[in-house]
Amino acid sequence: MLWAFALVTLTPRALFAVADPALLKAKSEAEAKGYIFETSRDDILAKARKEGRVKILSGWGRDLFPYLREAFKKKYPFIDVHIEETAGIDAAQRNTLEVKSGGARGWDIVNNHPDFYSEMAPHFKKFDILGMARHGILGIPLPMIDPVNRNIIEVGSQVQVLAFNKKLIAPEKVPASWQGLLGPEFKEKKFALDMRPTQIASLIPAWGLEKTIEFARKLAAQNPIWVRGGERNVTSVASGEFQVFLAPNYSTVRRAQAKDPTRALDFKVLEPVPTRLSKSPGLLAVAEHPYAALLWLEFEASPEAQKIADKHEPYGASIYVPGSALEELTRGKRLSVIDWSHFHKMKQYQEKIVEAYGFPKAGK
Repeated sequence: MLWAFALVTLTPRALFAVADPALLKAKSEAEAKGYIFETSRDDILAKARKEGRVKILSGWGRDLFPYLREAFKKKYPFIDVHIEETAGIDAAQRNTLEVKSGGARGWDIVNNHPDFYSEMAPHFKKFDILGMARHGILGIPLPMIDPVNRNIIEVGSQVQVLAFNKKLIAPEKVPASWQGLLGPEFKEKKFALDMRPTQIASLIPAWGLEKTIEFARKLAAQNPIWVRGGERNVTSVASGEFQVFLAPNYSTVRRAQAKDPTRALDFKVLEPVPTRLSKSPGLLAVAEHPYAALLWLEFEASPEAQKIADKHEPYGASIYVPGSALEELTRGKRLSVIDWSHFHKMKQYQEKIVEAYGFPKAGK
């Protein structure tokens, strides 16, 4: 009789959670590895409602925040959202040190920069996001979740292109392949190359380490114009300072095109297309509002939030989202993706490319 009473008082979703052997098995396996596995979305919502707020240190640009906050509040009016921007390698390094030292208390979610991925990963709360998404508890596309750590997601991507000034060089003379930059017509200050080799390192998944390092050596032998940074140097291409720039983010080029009164700035997509995960928020182990934060992570990965990102932080949505600007740009093309198997190795890759460039080292 007592059993019957307990059974009828369970909600249909809770009853399914208790009765589903596959869900119980997934929970048991996750917990054996030290992960938290919630079997009921209703429970997540109830816990988030009690928390009532979430605090985020985000890798998105601040112009995006009002739109994300408004859309999230429509879904979860019981959660207050505080969000601030963190941008650049210096900020990423500072955030990493704060997280490791315990100085990041008060934040629920922080941005996880690829250069510090391995250092940050142990400090994230061990929700089995992958397992919960696989069983429909969370609505996050599986390719957007780290399959090894299982508790870290990516919500944005970057694709790198060849930018050029079509008033200085005819589009048909712009290389149609990466190797085209090694021709004699591009020797001696004929193209600009970023000293931070994110774009060249992103060719490693397609080419392998050895071929990519050899290509880096040959690029350096062309004696390019060494520069640092994307946005400023894309503007320099538009103004005619450089004829070719290898290889800024597609989003940076498109934003600069919108501001270019000369309409001289153009780009080519070379294959394999360097593609990388660029926004990887992590839910801190010390988070005060972990369930509200879990809902925020799910929201960032949703089609609604991704559409907002494509519009208000143009062309920044994940390549894993069908219909996103980057998915459409690269559809049918061969990609070289810094995915989860490479994401944590980017710092190592870039160090090897810099060594191949042959820059002088500081002496005593």
